[in-house]
Amino acid sequence: MKTFSALSEPNRLRIVELLRNSPLTVGEIADQLGIRQPQASKHLKVLKEAGLVEVQPITNRRVYKLRKEPFKELDAWLDSYRRVWDERFDRLEDYLQDLQRKDVNHDDKQ
Repeated sequence: MKTFSALSEPNRLRIVELLRNSPLTVGEIADQLGIRQPQASKHLKVLKEAGLVEVQPITNRRVYKLRKEPFKELDAWLDSYRRVWDERFDRLEDYLQDLQRKDVNHDDKQ
């Protein structure tokens, strides 16, 4: 999945976090991350190629914002795993409660 590859780099993940609040220019992103503008541009290019951001040129500036669709797809994909995890955690909780009851019964017999 291109999404995971794009988000695996810490600065790109930080860019996504920044863009959650509002669209930003390359310069604003670079300033907030404390990196140079060419570095920010390279990260934004990867995010754009992965379909995570879109760019809107306004005069001589380029404003980046998040695209909702890939994050909705990611959430739907993760949702299938959430159900499996919830079921397994429920079974683990039942198992631990059984162990605890057995331990209490064992202590009572001693």
